Amino acid sequence: MGDGSITPRLGNMKALLGIVAGAGASYGLYKLMSGGSFKRNKSASSHSPGVRNSQPIDVTLQPGSLLARVSGLDVVCPQPVDVASADITHQSPGNLDTQHLKMLLSCLQTSNNPPDRCRILLTLGNCAAFTVNQNLIREFEGIHIIAGFLSDPVAEVRVQSLNALNNLCMNIQNQEHIKIYVPQVLELIEMSPVNSDLQLAALRLLTNLSVTDKHQHLLKESITLLLSLLVVTIEELQVQTLKVLVNLSSNPDMMDDIVQAQAPASVVLLFDARTAPAVLLRLLTFAGNLKDWRPSAQVADELRRKQDCLFRVMLDESSQLHSRLVQLLSHPDGEIQSQVARILT
Repeated sequence: MGDGSITPRLGNMKALLGIVAGAGASYGLYKLMSGGSFKRNKSASSHSPGVRNSQPIDVTLQPGSLLARVSGLDVVCPQPVDVASADITHQSPGNLDTQHLKMLLSCLQTSNNPPDRCRILLTLGNCAAFTVNQNLIREFEGIHIIAGFLSDPVAEVRVQSLNALNNLCMNIQNQEHIKIYVPQVLELIEMSPVNSDLQLAALRLLTNLSVTDKHQHLLKESITLLLSLLVVTIEELQVQTLKVLVNLSSNPDMMDDIVQAQAPASVVLLFDARTAPAVLLRLLTFAGNLKDWRPSAQVADELRRKQDCLFRVMLDESSQLHSRLVQLLSHPDGEIQSQVARILT
């Protein structure tokens, strides 16, 4: 098999693992916020620039630890098979070599069949759980090929594109290429159906991209969007949203933007014993990070003029948060009790 003259056979794709399509009517989540608007620079989402040559960064992220902690994606690794007698998407992602990855990317670019695109993206996403494949996909300009399907008309194709980028994001060098798609990812969250697989996949990608503070500034204008998700989504999306917010609030340089963001007053109602413990624990971590913040004189003046900002909702003397925290001191979960006591003291 040669590198440059491979002819992919998409007919074999039809026998692969099926993907359940998750489509739905789209609408703007921002409409749930009265008078809310989200300002973003969308210039990066309209094109896919080529890969730039960059100096190697001496950082290696192992595919197991962080992936298992924040992405929640399963890596499908069936038993190895003979490449000559079976389709390459049936192989273990760890066993694919250079020309297999090139073939997959070629198939992806030429396929006119949405189920085939889903299967190819799923395979590439599983391949991207391995560091060696993360590097090869980047070198083959695969990141920008995969990101091109963020605007695919089929919702499930967009989901699988996000999942593949999520695993590719575990590589520090890959983040430099993926970061330009943040505006497009935020737009997908805003315009997709609430509680959809699209929103969840997009939030997972933002979680991985915000684990370090290098790219957190790209999410400055999305705080209101994230806060609004907390009050309209189910537990799974609340948890994923809070992972992003906790990441951002762990960076002191982000705090001024966070506390000034418009916030729904109902956020404080989530500090309740009836809230799912997985959500409540992350809420308390987020609140604890906010409590450690001290505003500059300029920011303090601005906050006094903003009636609906997060500072007024959660940190101001008029906020209900303090009384709600006191009630949570009797929560049956000992870890929640400890987090509440830490904040109050």
